[in-house]
This record gives sequence, C-alpha cells and structure tokens, in this order.
Amino acid sequence: MQTKRIMCIVKYDGSKFFGYQIQPKGRTVQQEIERALKKICKTEITTHAAGRTDSGVHALGQVFHFDSTLEMEASRYKMAFNSILPQDIYIMASKEVDSTWHARFHAISKEYHYRLSTNEYDPLTCDYIYYHRQRLNVEKMKEAMTYFLGRHDFTSFTANMESIDKQRTIYQSEIIVHDEGNYTFRFVGTGFMKYMVRIMVGTLIQVGLSKIYPEEIPLILAAKNRNFAGPTAKSEGLYLHSVEYEVK
Repeated sequence: MQTKRIMCIVKYDGSKFFGYQIQPKGRTVQQEIERALKKICKTEITTHAAGRTDSGVHALGQVFHFDSTLEMEASRYKMAFNSILPQDIYIMASKEVDSTWHARFHAISKEYHYRLSTNEYDPLTCDYIYYHRQRLNVEKMKEAMTYFLGRHDFTSFTANMESIDKQRTIYQSEIIVHDEGNYTFRFVGTGFMKYMVRIMVGTLIQVGLSKIYPEEIPLILAAKNRNFAGPTAKSEGLYLHSVEYEVK
C-alpha cells in the first residue's frame, strides 16, 4: 500500500494540558491526537510537530505531520479528526505533502503572541490572558523590544541548559495596544527555545516597571547568563500563533 505524508494545522486550548509532547504523566495534546489517529487508521502512528508548547500554553496554528497507508483523501482527515478529538483541540486543515517534508525541520519561522492585561482581573479569561496588577510604561517596553531584533545569542533568555547553539534571529518584535490596558507582545523569528518568549516578556515587564532600562537589554544578551534577565512570565498568556514554510 502507498504511504502518504499528511500535514495538519491544529488549534488548541492549552489550559487543560501538560504541554504538547507526550510524557509519562499528565494529559497532552500529542497524546489526544495520536489516540484519535489510531481510531481513524486502526493502527499506532507517531506524529511529528513543528515544536513543543509547554503546560498551559495555547496554539492557534501548530503544525504536525504523520505517515499513513489509509486510502483516504488528505483533506478528509480534518473532518475525521474533529469527529473524535475533544473540544479543546481542533484540526483547521489537512493536506498531503511530499514524503521528505518535515513539520519541524522545514519550518523557516515561527510567530508567538503573548497576551497581557493590566485591567481588572476576570476569572472567565484568566486562563488565556496574563493579568498583571501594576501599570506598565508601554513606550519603554516598545523601546526595549527593538534590541531583540536581529541575530543574537539568547542564552540569557532560555531555560535550556543543554550545550546547543543558542543563536536565534528575531525578524519582528512589537507590542500591539488593543485598548487601554490590553496588550499583545508579538515575536517572529527563526525559532524559540524553552521559555524564551516568556523570559523575554518577563524581562519587558521589568522594563515597564522601571526595574530594568531598555538600553540594558544588549548587556543582558551579552552576559549569556539566565540570572541577568527578568522572571519567566506565566504560561497562560502565550500562544503559538503560526509556523511558516517555504512555498513550493
């Protein structure tokens, strides 16, 4: 039987998951997807995602792929998945891709958003927005974000202590002001390491509180030491917005 490689775009509410990747304990997004895929294909199939999201982190456009010998049009996997998956996961699209294509290794950029509010706490949205109780100097934070642009060693902004290349390129970095007290921090780059966006946001919050000056960001980058950056922002505000690939 012919094997097809299927690519899917998935959206999920991360608040009830212990992250994307399967782990020994705790419910994960990958676990639910592969459980549904087993029902569809009648066999165990491993999926491969563009990246991992941590516990409590959401996705608007996570990407994964898998190989299947099932005689079914690729576009129909969307409906098949969504008839089985729980309500906090939704497949937005499915299509066939080249057999050599890989969701992780062929990604050219990723976009993350972080949602923050300094308005009154709302228990109905607290799993999706980080509520910060103090007012922030947004102009200072915007100034500080410009220092992230370009290629840098982000050792100071990750919890990943492995001996890997920590050079990353940030293409876009901005704060979107929706209305008074509601903000989205937007980052587009080649890739992001463990807690990297959350540490960047946590550091920017310190800038907004005048505990760190914008011009100190280059010094923090140069230090290559996690202790120099700000605290890790909470997970509920973070979204993997999208993953981009070269168009063939």
